[in-house]
Amino acid sequence: MDWLQESPWLAWLGVALLAGVVEVLTLDFVFVMIAGGAVIASVTAALGAPFAVQVLVFAVASVLLLFTVRPILKRWAATTPIHVTNAGALVGREALVLEPVTDRTGQVKLAGEVWTARTAGGAALTTGARVVVLRIDGATAVVGPEVPAV
Repeated sequence: MDWLQESPWLAWLGVALLAGVVEVLTLDFVFVMIAGGAVIASVTAALGAPFAVQVLVFAVASVLLLFTVRPILKRWAATTPIHVTNAGALVGREALVLEPVTDRTGQVKLAGEVWTARTAGGAALTTGARVVVLRIDGATAVVGPEVPAV
C-alpha cells in the first residue's frame, strides 16, 4: 500500500475508471459525473494537495457536474433520434420476389440478400413482383404487395 501514499492520483484515477464502468451499466449520467470529480481530484493529488483537500475537491466537483452538466446531457439524450437497426430497419423496405410467395413459402431479394418470405395472407405474389416488407418473423420476411405511388 506504499504506492497509494506515494501516488494518490492513481487511486483517484482508479475511482474514475470504476465509476465509468458503473456508468456504462446504468446509463444515467450520474456515475460519469462522479468519474469527472475523481479525475479533478486526481489532478489535485498530482499537484500535491493534502488528502482532505482532494476529498473536498472530489465532492464539490462531482456535485457541480451533477447539477450543471448532467441536465444538459439528459436533454441531449432525450432529443437524440432513435435509429432502427437490424431486422427492424428492413420493415417498410421494397423487395423483389425471386420465387412465388404464398402464405407458406417463397423467396425475396431484400437489401441485397435472399430472404425466405411469406405473405401476410391473401393472394400469392409472382416472380419479379415488387413487394414491401410488413414485418420480420425470425428469418422470414412477411411481405405484401407494393402500394403504387400516388
